[in-house]
Amino acid sequence: MAFDNDADVELIERRTDYAGFFRLDRLQLRHRRFDGGWTEPLTRELVLRRPAVGLLPYDPVADRVVLLEQFRLGAWIADRPAWMVEIPAGLIDADEAPEHSAARETQEETGLAVADLLPIGEFATSPGGFNEWVSLFCGRVEAPAERSLHGLATEQEDIRILPMPADEALALLAEGRIQNAITLIALQWFALNRESLRRRWASLEAANGAL
Repeated sequence: MAFDNDADVELIERRTDYAGFFRLDRLQLRHRRFDGGWTEPLTRELVLRRPAVGLLPYDPVADRVVLLEQFRLGAWIADRPAWMVEIPAGLIDADEAPEHSAARETQEETGLAVADLLPIGEFATSPGGFNEWVSLFCGRVEAPAERSLHGLATEQEDIRILPMPADEALALLAEGRIQNAITLIALQWFALNRESLRRRWASLEAANGAL
């Protein structure tokens, strides 16, 4: 049975309970059931915020990726390791293309310029209670050899970048040490596409070098 967002969902009431960096709405609705009937009215809370982007920085010449590490309140309050290993990510500004936002966030958080990027996909982070969707990319960069500190002082960011061989990043994934969902998805995609990326971007490097 195929459902239609407009015909098979009825919004009964909606109000905003909180509006800050995030917005919290309370909705009452009902929707079509798989058996063709309708649910009773349901009350749900929904957290709203702008769409987000993430980008896995990859140097195909050195075969290195650039991850980063920073404090995360949600992990700390859940009594998990509060400093998480991640990829550059952030919210898309108004009227900003996802590709531009991904390159901007990467530059702000790592200091790296993105020479080229490829889309990985789009996905919901937690659709049961959040409206957030993430556009995920892999970007071609020139990876540094050493760790360094970055982040915008105006946003009180304290970020340590972690350049590492691709094999080391994939070992972290295999060992279960990547606990950030966006990063986990990006590295799983990278594990499947690493060789094709190297072939694709190696040809670009060769063409640029010939100019």
